[in-house]
Amino acid sequence: MQTVKLSYSAKFSGVLTSLFLSFLFSSSAAFAETSQADFKIWLNEFKQEAVTAGIKTATVNQAFANVSLNEDVLLSDKSQPEFTQTFFQYFDRAVSDYRIRTGQRRYKQHRRLLDQVTRKYGVPGRFLVAFWGLETNFGSYTGNIPIFESLATLAYDPRRSGFFRGQLMDALKILDKGHVSLRQMKGSWAGAMGQCQFMPSNYIHYAVDGDGDGKIDLWNSLPDVFYSAGNFLSQLGWQRVENWGREVALPKDFDYALADNKTQRSLAEWQKLGLKLADGRPLPIEEMQAKLLLATDYQGPAFLVFDNFRVIKRWNNADKYALAVGHLADRIIGRAPLTKQRPADDEPLSTKLVKEVQIRLNNLGYQTGKPDGVIGKRTRQALREFQVKNKIPADGYVNEAMLKILRQADKSAVNLEEA
Repeated sequence: MQTVKLSYSAKFSGVLTSLFLSFLFSSSAAFAETSQADFKIWLNEFKQEAVTAGIKTATVNQAFANVSLNEDVLLSDKSQPEFTQTFFQYFDRAVSDYRIRTGQRRYKQHRRLLDQVTRKYGVPGRFLVAFWGLETNFGSYTGNIPIFESLATLAYDPRRSGFFRGQLMDALKILDKGHVSLRQMKGSWAGAMGQCQFMPSNYIHYAVDGDGDGKIDLWNSLPDVFYSAGNFLSQLGWQRVENWGREVALPKDFDYALADNKTQRSLAEWQKLGLKLADGRPLPIEEMQAKLLLATDYQGPAFLVFDNFRVIKRWNNADKYALAVGHLADRIIGRAPLTKQRPADDEPLSTKLVKEVQIRLNNLGYQTGKPDGVIGKRTRQALREFQVKNKIPADGYVNEAMLKILRQADKSAVNLEEA
């Protein structure tokens, strides 16, 4: 009898499971159909807006003929490596041995062209090659997603709709003026185009016909690519006589609260505080201003960064990206690797655990705002204030070790589901 009961129970459980999975898949399919239908309504409204703005009807119809909502694009938007990986996870891939060697070869190969761009715009060729390397692996992969599909998807999504709506309209202008064929307009999930991965607005405002053939081809013409990148960085405020930054060594018992991405001192003042270059040499005694940036916690690499670091971030607003560009540019001309290596326990906290950090800081009176699982300026500042109060090196770095300390300080039960 027991065997019969177990068999019946198993069969019944299997039926329930099948029914549940059938319901789940049918619900997902229905949701996807609803999303696509809503997207088509939105797209039709946008097409009318584009025609009203002066884009030819034929161009609009051509651009959106086969466009649908791209779920993979939405997923990529929520999982950008600059924001989901630790510094070393990102950095070791961005500044790999392969990329350094290839960058050095490309720099020598195109030195004459790069020097021409440097004379015109003031941006050293090693930086142009570094951007080229990080953006498209030196032109080997420029993306295969149709620009109008990626941009329309992101313009429809409410998270950054305003920005991408403008980019979508600019992409239509590029196509409408005959700069690029529709077949050629493929790029990244975010709609960036060509070997330097320009967004459509940057193409319109900064792209340059570097080879003088009357076209601007960021896919196939390296003069166009390098001249456009040089013009873009120059317009963003690149300082001709400055570097991007330097790795530095900090003295024992240093006040890490000064590494808050706000405090700016001259190199002479940083030297008086005991900072040296990473190889032990003294800092130059100059009035040039710099901020102190920690890549990880207080035990990891530290950098003094200058105005050009800010310019690099205007290309991609992530510290990890800017540090990778600057260091790759240094390695291309033979400068030394970082003095600090990746620790064995280098793993990012999950969104759930970051949210717990935020809740516990809020409980302790250090306000992070509404817990969202994203490490932003408010979270780092709140943690830094907690660290100062508790005589912990105030690096503002969120990791498992700090979570354990916060749990000891905040004994209250934390319900992450209600946060």
